Formats: sequence, structure tokens, C-alpha cells
Amino acid sequence: MTGSRLAAFTAACLIAAASVTALAQSGDRSKLSAPPPVNPRQTGNNTFQFALQNGMQVLVIPDHRAPVVTQMLWFRVGAVDDPPGISGIAHFFEHMMFRGTKSVPGDQFSQTVSKNGGELNAFTSHDYTAYYEQIAKDRLPLVMRLEADRLVNLILTDASVGPERDVVLEERRMRVENDPQSLMSEQMRAALHLTHPYGRPVIGWAEEIRRIDRVSAQRFYNRHYAPNNAILVVAGDVTPDEVRKLAQDTYGKLPARNLEPRSESAEPPRMAETRMTITRRDARVPIFSRLYRVPSYSQARPGQAQALETYGQLLGGGQTSMLYRVLVEQKKLASDAGASYDGNNRDAGEFSIYAVPRPGVTLQALEKAVDEVLLSTRNAPPQAADLTRAKTGLIASVTYRRDSQMSLAMAYGQALTIGLTVDDVNEWPARIRAVTADNVRRAAQSLSRNQAVTCYLLPGGSK
Repeated sequence: MTGSRLAAFTAACLIAAASVTALAQSGDRSKLSAPPPVNPRQTGNNTFQFALQNGMQVLVIPDHRAPVVTQMLWFRVGAVDDPPGISGIAHFFEHMMFRGTKSVPGDQFSQTVSKNGGELNAFTSHDYTAYYEQIAKDRLPLVMRLEADRLVNLILTDASVGPERDVVLEERRMRVENDPQSLMSEQMRAALHLTHPYGRPVIGWAEEIRRIDRVSAQRFYNRHYAPNNAILVVAGDVTPDEVRKLAQDTYGKLPARNLEPRSESAEPPRMAETRMTITRRDARVPIFSRLYRVPSYSQARPGQAQALETYGQLLGGGQTSMLYRVLVEQKKLASDAGASYDGNNRDAGEFSIYAVPRPGVTLQALEKAVDEVLLSTRNAPPQAADLTRAKTGLIASVTYRRDSQMSLAMAYGQALTIGLTVDDVNEWPARIRAVTADNVRRAAQSLSRNQAVTCYLLPGGSK
């Protein structure tokens, strides 16, 4: 699956050695090999970190409520690292990692995990690729051996690459080309991000997916899949010392490699709003959508991202939000409306707004009503009760996610790949509580139409 925008709470963890942290945040992976081995050290309330001698970083989150573990292996490679003209290869390679090695051929990786009572999957975003298994504690050595094997011994042949490329093309047809809303989002992001790789879909453009062959796949594997480009996160019924011994016995034996620095994109300024209308025969309802380019958690000033997060929740986070109350309940112009902030990126974040008109209401009239709500939030701070409700909802969602091993492992792994710190996960609820009404008003004022793409999706015409 592409898993391009994971709905995990903003989180982070410190990298085991300070020099490694600085390199990871700068995007330079070429010197990440062979840090000195260290004992697990506690960071935050219940996380422990260390680095293997080959450069692999390890985060352990003990959770002894059940004899179960979640292993996630994160790689600092995603769609932004796709070579020019071959978009989608990072996602394609996620598929290829399940095609087998000499010792575990074909689909025996998946079959072995399943026969041992476990679950597994993987996902790719613009910034990272991750693989995970959830399994009984006593099977952790098994899944570590399986992951270590395919990290260095993956078999890539014309006979395996061609069929998997066809699988990805079919996935694109089903999930994007046959879904008008997905096509709309894809076109909007391409227009929003100009020259930045975020404008390329994670799954890739169909014409470029067809260019993927065994040679390009092998080159991608050699360039990005190495222990010193990986972060291992283990959550569950384990101790830091148990994980350290297992990791050293499996991943620690893998050789580090020199890695090319990740590309750093400098995007040209946007001079004006982009507007587009997409007419599709398979569109069920008309939709108004707007996407703003905004600072991410990695880019924002202190408190800025939290204010945008709170503003998104207050403006469009459910049936108690301002857009829903005004457009759906009061003015009866829309059947649905919402907004959200996505700031979990290495580079720019996105702030999105959408509304679906009721029968007989034009998209022009609906857009005008949306803009009136936005203007009101720019001119005056939110009501205290609305602000409290929005912040409570955000904090509650994070609290509930902490009951899940997968959510914890996902949150820490995601954040580590975008360069945050362990304090960001521990202090996030407190930082949300600290957001003031004036912070939210300034967040509303920061949304610039010059940094936005507005789209109308209309039923009718031909595909």
C-alpha cells in the first residue's frame, strides 16, 4: 500500500548519537555508518535508544500488557528519492521486498509470518518506506532474521520485476485512475508543489512506472537499502537489553555502505493561486476543494504547527467544527465539509479544505460561503468553548492511540524520519494545550491564496 499520509500523531525520537542526529536532520546519509556502540539509554518516559556499530538506529518502547511485539523497520527513502523520469520506484520497491531471497524464496516471507500467527505489511510515503510485523514475543528473533535477510539478499530478476510492475500499474488504475477524488488530489498536489518532488504521486505516474526494469530496481536497492539507512522500532513485551542482543545478532552482522546524500529541494515561490476544474463522468457528486502549502512540523516556528493543527480541527474536524455547523447545519448549503492540517513531512506541509454542495447549490456559491467562514476566523479569535473542544479532541485522539503498539511504533518511526526529537512526542499534548485563541487567529491569517490550489470536481462529460 502507498500509505502516503499516515494519520499518526506528531511524534519523534532522538537519534542515538548526536553526530548521527545532525546528519539525519540535514539529509546527509553518506556518513551514517559505524557509530560507536552504546548501551540503551532512556529518552522520555518509556523509550530507549541505541545504535548498532553498522549505523542502524534502534528505538525500544516496552509495553508489557500482552506477550506481543511490533517490529517496524523504517528506511530514509521515499518518493522524493525516485530518480527523475522513474516516479513510483520507491513504492514499487516496497512490493519487491516481498519477492524473496535465496534462503526465503517467493512469498515464503509472508507465509512464514502468517504460519507463526503474525501480521505484516508495508507502506511508502514521500519521505520514508516502512515494513512491519506484529507477532508473539517469542517469534521476534524469527522476524528479525527474515528482515535482515531481505535487507541484503533480495533477488531481483526480469521474471520478478515485470509482473510486480504490472501489479503496481493495476493498483494505480484501481486506486487512482478509477477514483475521481484521488485524481483530483493528485492533480492538485502536482500544481501546488511546482518543482518539488511532493508534486509527484507516491505511486508514480503510469508512463514512468512502465520504465521500471531490473536494472533500475537493482540500482535503487543498492543505493538505499542498507542498515545505516534504517531505523528499527520495536514496541511490546521486551526489554531494551533483549532487543539490543537480538538486533546485534541479526542486523548487527550486516555491512554498512556509503550512501548518497538525499536531495534537498529548493522550490520557487508561488506567485498566484492556481485554479482548476475537473469534469468526470464517474464523479458521483460535485466537490469544492482547496489545498494550501504551509510549514510542516519540521519547518515551522515554535508553536506554529500546533496552531495550524488546532485551527484545522476547529475549522473542519468533525460535526462540531465551524465549517460543518455553518455550511451544513445553519445555511444548509453543503451535505459535508471539513478541513485538516498535514504537517508530518520533511519539507512543506499541507492545509486542506473541502465541501460537498447540496443539490441545487453551485460550487461558486459554496466557495463564497467557505471564504466567509475563513474570513471570520482571520478577523476574530475563536470562541473559548470552540477552542477548548478542538484542543480536547486532538489530545484525546493521541491519548487513545497510545493504547496501540502499532500506533506508538508508527508515530516514533515516522517522526524520526522527518527530523524531530523525542521531546516533540512527549510534549505535543502540552504544546497543543498552550495554543491560544490569538495563535489560532494568526494561523488563519497565514493561509495565503498565493500558496493554494482551488479545484472544482464536476460530474459529467467523459473520462
